[in-house]
Amino acid sequence: MAPGSGVKSYRVSFDFYITPGVKILLLANFGVFILEALIYYFSGVAGYSQLLTRFGLVPAGVLPGLRIWQPFTYLFLHDVNYILHIVMNMLMLWMFGRELEMVWGRNRFLRYYFLTGVGAGLINVAVKTVPALFGHGFSYVPTIGASGAIFGILIACAILFPDRRVYLFPIPVAMSMRTVVAIMTALTFLGTLGVGDDKVSHLCHLGGMLVGYVYLRRGSFLYSLRNSVSDWQHKRNRKRFDVYINKHKNEPPSRPDRWVN
Repeated sequence: MAPGSGVKSYRVSFDFYITPGVKILLLANFGVFILEALIYYFSGVAGYSQLLTRFGLVPAGVLPGLRIWQPFTYLFLHDVNYILHIVMNMLMLWMFGRELEMVWGRNRFLRYYFLTGVGAGLINVAVKTVPALFGHGFSYVPTIGASGAIFGILIACAILFPDRRVYLFPIPVAMSMRTVVAIMTALTFLGTLGVGDDKVSHLCHLGGMLVGYVYLRRGSFLYSLRNSVSDWQHKRNRKRFDVYINKHKNEPPSRPDRWVN
């Protein structure tokens, strides 16, 4: 069609509904899930179990085995036999993660996500290693899933948006974000005591919330560390800016100015 015909072209985009950091995490998690499904399909249960042993969070692998990557890689693994595992985690990441990213920005959001996720994994390893100190041996059961980081996001939303009205399925009544997170915390705590027979790692859930709370609480060590890092980054950028200005201050302007000879 010739230009000037009066017909405009429009690009449909859903970027408004998803933020860059959340998009990266969604693509990474679903990509790894597809890889898991392929390994399970072509290698069977044995190959899939080997994948979980190497890249899931195994207390015996992290400490005696020195597989230091596991507190990070376990966040991207989900149960291929229970698709709701990844669907629910990614749904909550999309619903609540974008709220934080719009306030904090991509880089800080991603740092917080991995801080709470990895922190939850380390707490899980530490607690499950305690029996080994009394001669009961290390745990070889792998933990997988992004739930530790997701619960870190939930506690952050409860702190930053405490009065935000949300629904907790299947309760058909809107409640404050603070109330919803309090209910989920209570249920998770009961899960750690063995109430309810399930395979959910409630310990990771509580660990993610604990790390997130300590990180955001004023006066805590992680809060001071976060501010120290931010101050260092600000000073470094300011120093780079001053060096650039001093280096180019004697150069002529890029555009001639007729008012200056």
